[in-house]
Amino acid sequence: MDASRLRAIEAVRGLAVQCLGMLQALFRGDMRMTKIQMTTPLVEMDGDEMTRIMWQMIKDELICPFVDLKTEYYDLGLAHRDETDDQVTVDSAEATKRLGVAVKCATITPNAARVKEYDLKRMWKSPNGTIRAMLDGTVFRAPIVVRGIDPCVKNWVRPITLARHAYGDVYRDAEMRIPGPGTVELVYTASDGTETRRLVHEFTEPGVVEGMHNLDASIESFARACFDFALATSQDVWFATKDTISKTYDHRFKDIFQEIFDADYAARFEAAGIEYFYTLIDDAVARVMKAEGGFIWACKNYDGDVMSDMVSSAFGSLAMMTSVLASPHGYWEYEAAHGTVQRHYYKHLAGEETSTNSVATIFAWTGALRKRAELDGLADLAAFADALEQATVATIESGKMTGDLARITSIEHPTKLSTGAFIKAVAEDLKGRL
Repeated sequence: MDASRLRAIEAVRGLAVQCLGMLQALFRGDMRMTKIQMTTPLVEMDGDEMTRIMWQMIKDELICPFVDLKTEYYDLGLAHRDETDDQVTVDSAEATKRLGVAVKCATITPNAARVKEYDLKRMWKSPNGTIRAMLDGTVFRAPIVVRGIDPCVKNWVRPITLARHAYGDVYRDAEMRIPGPGTVELVYTASDGTETRRLVHEFTEPGVVEGMHNLDASIESFARACFDFALATSQDVWFATKDTISKTYDHRFKDIFQEIFDADYAARFEAAGIEYFYTLIDDAVARVMKAEGGFIWACKNYDGDVMSDMVSSAFGSLAMMTSVLASPHGYWEYEAAHGTVQRHYYKHLAGEETSTNSVATIFAWTGALRKRAELDGLADLAAFADALEQATVATIESGKMTGDLARITSIEHPTKLSTGAFIKAVAEDLKGRL
């Protein structure tokens, strides 16, 4: 074999070795990849405790290696909210109005014990309540359905979407401790100075009193959001309050829903083959337990808070629930539907291994990225959000999951993974999809 042929063979062999090395580097993640670009930032609202730890893991392992992530960052951790007298919460909501899309980590709403634990200046209001009131939207929550995680209610064969009004009620209340005998009244002073009074209670002993409010305009937005979402997803709408007891407050919700439905939606619902009906909240609970699912259950603010936890837990886990605040003004805020996982956070601080479910937080990020992609016309960013959700579901369905799911799955011999190991397993699946 002449020298020129030998040189050619060696050159081909060298190129093959180089290509193999490049492929190996790519699979190891050592090679710089062209990242998916964003044009408009997301509003990023960081949070508290174990969800804050997962928040950073998700960014580091699942998003930033693939996306040139652009965010406007707000630290809603309890210590920083206290430091800024909760102004950071207001600022994050204003930023959401300006940029249109936000993603939020779970946050602490402090009680007396938390005030002492964090040495707070005062017992700050719920950041979710503040943000939801400023954005005037409806929270839609739906379970993330995964093969092998079966609902506790066996007849629930389709997801139930909770539509939760996000303004007023106990989240914007005024409370008072009554120290002893006396009279409590509701007083409305009109702009012309005239007063209307209603007796609340004649106290003969110590007690407590609470005042709540809502707005016709917000209730109207709630109704329209529910009906529009129903048409977009081809689902029936169930709405429930307790108007037989609350003959003014709850009855106003009932009336507004019916008026808007009759005027603007009845014909469209009929054409779509879906329906709207109203019932009492206790009757709705009984009906839901016997239903097959596949509908929107619209609830007032506090009812929606409680019932969404019930539905998510019955479908598998509080960490297996999507949550998005949709505002009629065009604002979108995606979040995890669960809390900050305090118990796991203390284990983490003690250096112990945790197995915390990050699925809802992952889906908060994918929801926000997909909406940003939709508004900005970024098909590759939307495809990435889809791929990340598919990778998350596929990882669980392959038998790799966190402890809360491993305890309830019907998949045989599941592998229980730690908090970080599960996120890394999703990352490995995601790399294959990309």
